[in-house]
Amino acid sequence: MKVGLDVGSTTIKCVVLDDQNNIVYKSYERHLSQITEKMSELLTKIRDEVIHGEEAQITVSGSAGMGVAETCNLPFMQEVYATRIAIGKLIPNADVIIELGGEDAKILFLSGGMEVRMNGSCAGGTGAFIDQMATLLNISLDEMNELAAQYEKIYTIASRCGVFAKSDIQPLLNQGARKSDISASIFAAVANQTIAGLAQGRQIKGNVVYLGGPLTFLSGLRDAFDAALKVKGLCPENSLYYVALGAAFSSATSIDLETALANIANYGTKAAFLSIDPLFNGQEEYEAFRKRHEACQAQRGDISTYTGEAYLGVDAGSTTVKTVLLGKDGEILDSMYQSNSGNPVPIIREYLLKLYHDHPHIKIRSSAVTGYGEELLKNAFGIDWGIVETVAHFTAAKHFLPDVDFVIDIGGQDMKCFKIRKGAIDNIFLNEACSSGCGSFLQTFANTLGYSIQDFAKLGLFAKHPVDLGSRCTVFMNSSVKQAQKDGATTEDISAGLSVSVVKNAIYKVIRASSAEELGKNIVVQGGTFLNDAVLRVFEKELGVNVVRPDISGLMGAYGAALYSMKKRESQLAALVRRTGKLYTRGPRNFLRTVQQSLPSDHQCLWWKPPFHRRQPL
Repeated sequence: MKVGLDVGSTTIKCVVLDDQNNIVYKSYERHLSQITEKMSELLTKIRDEVIHGEEAQITVSGSAGMGVAETCNLPFMQEVYATRIAIGKLIPNADVIIELGGEDAKILFLSGGMEVRMNGSCAGGTGAFIDQMATLLNISLDEMNELAAQYEKIYTIASRCGVFAKSDIQPLLNQGARKSDISASIFAAVANQTIAGLAQGRQIKGNVVYLGGPLTFLSGLRDAFDAALKVKGLCPENSLYYVALGAAFSSATSIDLETALANIANYGTKAAFLSIDPLFNGQEEYEAFRKRHEACQAQRGDISTYTGEAYLGVDAGSTTVKTVLLGKDGEILDSMYQSNSGNPVPIIREYLLKLYHDHPHIKIRSSAVTGYGEELLKNAFGIDWGIVETVAHFTAAKHFLPDVDFVIDIGGQDMKCFKIRKGAIDNIFLNEACSSGCGSFLQTFANTLGYSIQDFAKLGLFAKHPVDLGSRCTVFMNSSVKQAQKDGATTEDISAGLSVSVVKNAIYKVIRASSAEELGKNIVVQGGTFLNDAVLRVFEKELGVNVVRPDISGLMGAYGAALYSMKKRESQLAALVRRTGKLYTRGPRNFLRTVQQSLPSDHQCLWWKPPFHRRQPL
């Protein structure tokens, strides 16, 4: 008997062949990161029910099988090679193989020169990606497949990243798009991602074979690939088992199953998750850290007693919308921070209506907007200025640290870092195709583990053994988290480990810094993600510097926009006075004195209140 085991990222497949290479047993199930337990169950069942205690020739393959095979002294075969062997025996005229797994995607070109294309650091467009989208739509995979067959139109959806895709899908749901259209659009996005990302221009033609769970179970996904490639692909019998079949066909060494089972059982005692040093060595160290950062406070004002002009700043971000209302002296009178639900317009409308209703004495003299929804909100509400996000964040950072030389802002799906030289932005770093390490990255894991993001963030502060998860795609990280849990990591350890991953992604993938000196000595951190003390602590420890985190870290874009609108208003008035020599206005005296100071000595700024003729010099 020959046994082939395919231990994949999310499933484990097994086939047993007789002496004539006929399948006498096969099994397919999700291992839920309990790899050794499932392997033991399978081999025990095969020993007792299939080969009845005899020796068998066993070979292990699959993306998650190498470590177990090496530790347990089992023969191992690389999965691409196993697939090639199985295809050569069963479908010798195949030209191209497209295989999708839980977290991996492969295209094997067999004719015109053997070539293999595989996904690397991103699991966008794989089975786990489709699982995430089905969860977002609140439907099962079977329902998703059935709905896709009823589609009427295809929407453009980003498949390179599950977090970005959610931003495309949520507005469609809010606007009443049919789930059938969204389901078909998700399949089309996966097909386009796989073809464009892996084929990279090499033509896919001839006899195309579809393998792997997603392409086997989802006919709608196969239809999407057929439509994109303009071919009719083949999904063969036993398409789920081709890696396991290739491993079984190649099995040549007889293994005593009792020894194999004993080695696998031992593997669980040897496994242990990698950990790093705790973030804080006790409550006292944390209190000193918290006290230092609490010193950076924005000036506040009382909106209930305030009268006069005010300045509004709006930051319409990828996942949230923020507003800040400033008084004449730059004090914060009011602010708002909430999810944009895919459409910031009704949120801002409701905010403004409530503001005018509750505080009719407030007069918004100037306003500015920044972020993804800049043009939308500017046109919807007649906002005076639209400004680039980096300018807004730099303006806010300078207010708290005038000699700032580096600013990093981590938002829901984006990350912005910019170097300051001689008072101007000198270099900008942005995350591009991946949102790993942004706010939604932490939000996803908090929700998965059943916590609010605030509670989840606090858990990691005093973790004894933070998990070293590296810096990877959210889908890949999910498997790492499950494995760490299996190996004994606590939720506290995982929370701290994810905070470390966020920081490492920012420093080593986005900024690509090799030392703190590259960033500078005067660093301001911004964005809602840095309100997480664990993330902030890791950032300081990783760079070996103390940074400035304003208490309005999550509002800095809106705060900078409000400051910008105030300065633009002042410069407009000053320019008018320079042209006319005089200015008659109803402004607060302090504000007009600021304007007067910027004017030539022969210009005069006059202050007045009704009636107009009762004007008087400052």
